[in-house]
Amino acid sequence: MPGARLAPWLPGRISSTRPPDLAPLVRARFEANKHHVLATLRKDGSPRVSGTEVEFVGADLWIGSMYGAVKARELQRDARFALHAHPGDETMAGGDSKVSGRAVEVTDETELAAFAADLPEPPPTPFHAFRLELDQVVHTALEGDHLLIFNWHPGRPVERIQIH
Repeated sequence: MPGARLAPWLPGRISSTRPPDLAPLVRARFEANKHHVLATLRKDGSPRVSGTEVEFVGADLWIGSMYGAVKARELQRDARFALHAHPGDETMAGGDSKVSGRAVEVTDETELAAFAADLPEPPPTPFHAFRLELDQVVHTALEGDHLLIFNWHPGRPVERIQIH
């Protein structure tokens, strides 16, 4: 079941033994700042990082791109990506979130119009829009003297790792 949505798909609540519901934590990290870091793959397989903005349309995470931009061409050729939310200041307040998976380009005019209508301001046209299908979600947070890492893959429970 590759390619999940960033919805409340994770059960449980924060406790010493159960992981938190990651969807609201991760969404909050991506909504806290405008700019994030997207990693794509070049033709030779080496990574490229670029800045990007994200939007939520319902429970789906989307990115847009200027028409013909390098990151859009790379995602068209190889849909694999990693996206790191802007981590904020050095306090790690709110944690640190990363997602990875496959970017699906949306070319249907009706879907593109709905995406553009959901944005705070209309994008310059033409543009590319990609819906992100998630294969992994990682959220890292500080709790006292401990570093907590929550790792999720579709079809598996959240893995909670505590580092002293």
